[in-house]
Amino acid sequence: MARVISIGKQDFASLRENGYFFVDKTSLIRKWWESGDEITLITRPRRFGKTLNMSMLDCFFSNRYANRPELFEGLDIWNEERYRSLQGTWPVLFLSFASVKADNLSDAKQQINALIAKKYEENRFLLDGTLLSENEKKAYEQVTMEMGDARASSALNDLCCYLNRFYGKKVIALLDEYDTPMQEAYLKGYWDGFVSYIRSLFNAVFKTNPYLERAIMTGITRISKESVFSDLNNLNVITTTSEEYADCFGFTEAEVFQALEEYGLSSEWEQVKHWYDGFIFGNCRDIYNPWSITNYLDKKQFRPYWAATSSNALVNRLIQTSSADIKQKMERLINGRPVTVTFDEQIVYDQLDLDERAIWSLLLAGGYLKATEVEYRGVFQEPWYQLSITNQETYGMFAGMFKGWFGRSLSSYNGFIQALLAGNKKEMNAYMNEVALMTFSCFDTGRHPSEKTQPERFYHGFVLGLLVELRDRYQVESNGESGYGRYDIMLTPLKKADDAILIEFKVHDPEEERTLEDTVQAALRQIHEKRYDAKLKAAGFSEEKIRSYGFAFEGKKVLIG
Repeated sequence: MARVISIGKQDFASLRENGYFFVDKTSLIRKWWESGDEITLITRPRRFGKTLNMSMLDCFFSNRYANRPELFEGLDIWNEERYRSLQGTWPVLFLSFASVKADNLSDAKQQINALIAKKYEENRFLLDGTLLSENEKKAYEQVTMEMGDARASSALNDLCCYLNRFYGKKVIALLDEYDTPMQEAYLKGYWDGFVSYIRSLFNAVFKTNPYLERAIMTGITRISKESVFSDLNNLNVITTTSEEYADCFGFTEAEVFQALEEYGLSSEWEQVKHWYDGFIFGNCRDIYNPWSITNYLDKKQFRPYWAATSSNALVNRLIQTSSADIKQKMERLINGRPVTVTFDEQIVYDQLDLDERAIWSLLLAGGYLKATEVEYRGVFQEPWYQLSITNQETYGMFAGMFKGWFGRSLSSYNGFIQALLAGNKKEMNAYMNEVALMTFSCFDTGRHPSEKTQPERFYHGFVLGLLVELRDRYQVESNGESGYGRYDIMLTPLKKADDAILIEFKVHDPEEERTLEDTVQAALRQIHEKRYDAKLKAAGFSEEKIRSYGFAFEGKKVLIG
């Protein structure tokens, strides 16, 4: 009989006690312990079993779970006597920052302070007897949600000292979702104030802590050492491109196939692979997202389970306001072609608006893109990544994001698409003016975009929207070579019964054109004189089956002819 699937349960002990569906990842315990690394940071996309693995580590090492062998009996780690004797023998501090999501600096600090204070409450037995001095007991009582930054920064270090004194062993520290509050701080505009607070706390726990045996942190992104781990030289960082722990997070193909057999779903193998396969960690390919697989096993329906669990706010914002070059690369990805780019896998939040290459780091770390190849070039061995969209589920995430850009004007945008397909220029003009008015500024970059750069940034976002809406009917391309130049947009129908469409964007220049109608005609002349239709004619489309449109822009006003 197949095991019960408990969706969303991240408590290792509860899963094991109730016999719920569980994939054995206890090899992580052995690999981490035998690495000898003092501080380990592992980054993986959301919903990839990070919290469950941290709970497993807590259950294995923490003396709170001493004499609980049933939690690990039958699992890989229990085959070795050495590890049986290690189980439940260490003081462990286990914290998670997953819930630290505040709109302002004060609330963010209070939320973290509350987590620290809770650990103090759990260990109040330390106040009994003479283990602590009177001054230490007073300091202990000062650890509250309202404590100041100085007390907060040293509180976990002090607690490690007290636990070490009580048990006669150094402390193992586990910190899950370490980067959640940092992303919130950036998005909500209080990064500068927050970073000094969190840097002091991290340095006290991980750098200047003689009572720490080892520590492991998990998160989605690799935040630069200079931002939050200044002078921390004992940190081993494991990203999605690292070979260490490659099969310890997420389900391997063999594990997925075994699960499908258990639930009588082996016949759905190819569809499961199409929807949920594609993640690559180090040299381990064909990794599946656990959240999607467990939901599929439970509901037996193909749905974008993983893609629906996050707002993707940061990624959305950075792509939406990115340059035309980034949007063109996104167009390649949506069209099923890889892009090759170089970037630093470290995230420097206060530089995100200055170095747009960071978007690739976020997309790779977040699991939206996979690195099919990594090549090191030049004297300094600069990494170049070949990136592709991970799978059908993540493709759907991008599609939803691009459609969402048009927000309040989505119905007008959809109306424009229908008018375009029908060749109704009157309705095209009415709908496009509504769309441009509402969404123009969303695609701008820089503080003071000029009227000349606004339409270019707008139209690349517009193209991505077309890709989503028309992907089943047209091949959509922008800035491609044809004839004697580069067209703005070409729509090549997948069925010869439909018309092909060429679109040229042009900004009104009052020195060259008297009216917007003159600008439209200039755009149409450009299509004709540069023979942008050459590629379509070579593909077998007659002149009568090719429609050309000129889009003239003046500020947020648009005229289509």
